[in-house]
Amino acid sequence: MYIADEKRYEKMIYNRCGMSGLKLPALSLGMWHNFGDTGVYANMEQMCFTAFDNGITHFDLANNYGPKSGSAEENFGKILKEHFLPYRDELIISTKAGYGMWDGPYGDWGSRKYLIASLDQSLKRLGLDYVDIFYHHRMDPETPLEETMGALEQIVRSGKALYVGLSNYDGPTLEKATAILSSMNVPFIINQNKYNIMERNVETNGLKDTSFRLGKGIICFSPLAQGMLTDRYLNGIPQDSRVRTDGRFLSEDKISNERLANIRRLNDIAGERGQSLAEMALAWLLHDKAITSVIIGASRPQQILDNIGALKNTDFTDEELAAIDAVYESAI
Repeated sequence: MYIADEKRYEKMIYNRCGMSGLKLPALSLGMWHNFGDTGVYANMEQMCFTAFDNGITHFDLANNYGPKSGSAEENFGKILKEHFLPYRDELIISTKAGYGMWDGPYGDWGSRKYLIASLDQSLKRLGLDYVDIFYHHRMDPETPLEETMGALEQIVRSGKALYVGLSNYDGPTLEKATAILSSMNVPFIINQNKYNIMERNVETNGLKDTSFRLGKGIICFSPLAQGMLTDRYLNGIPQDSRVRTDGRFLSEDKISNERLANIRRLNDIAGERGQSLAEMALAWLLHDKAITSVIIGASRPQQILDNIGALKNTDFTDEELAAIDAVYESAI
């Protein structure tokens, strides 16, 4: 039977999520990849053990994570039942709904019908009575924002989620959603968005500044740009890389010679800091006071340990930040 490391909380930094009472680990474990039907269950177990043994208390899912859709929740639900139920109150478990999940007009986007039904399905797969955070996964251009936010309010009132979050929103829509949720006293505390050194849409669409001003946390996904901000592609594209084996989220045309040159420049900056490129990419996010947590993905336990190494140095000089920005600006 799994027994957690007694010193786990000495190994992690915990940040307050905006102006809420909830703290999240600086690094959270995401299950977008490698926890579906194509993953190896024993490896999933070991990754969860490694994460929690090192103070990672937050496990991030969505209804459609797989493949197939729902399988990541099913596998994590099995791990919870077999190993983590004694630690349930030490865990933050989040899931989402907003992308296509089942056929027909009620299995996508942001209607009350979809969000409530989807969370009920997620709870069954996870074997839980509630999740800690439930997100609307993306903005819906057709459903009234009042309806979507009203569904989140009902979900909290029903006891099926403790907090709510928004994912892939922009600044103006976030501001409108916050006003609606605040009027209903809904504990909306966090935004989840893609953010990394080379992808900074949250800076240009108003999300980052608006979230910070409103006292909401930000949790970043794809901090390593699907592996580009690691040493994986420094010498070209390996045959066993995700680009070659699964091009859904990182295609070969994104690994241009110009992009490789920029990655090598960033790697040089990281080396001067005594870090790997991945460590610096994570540290760059965590040095920002607007960022609560960074979601890491992993295909094996050692990658989790390697990423935790980023916490040893999250301070940057003005010169280092300027050099990193120069690389980003040259790639725009």
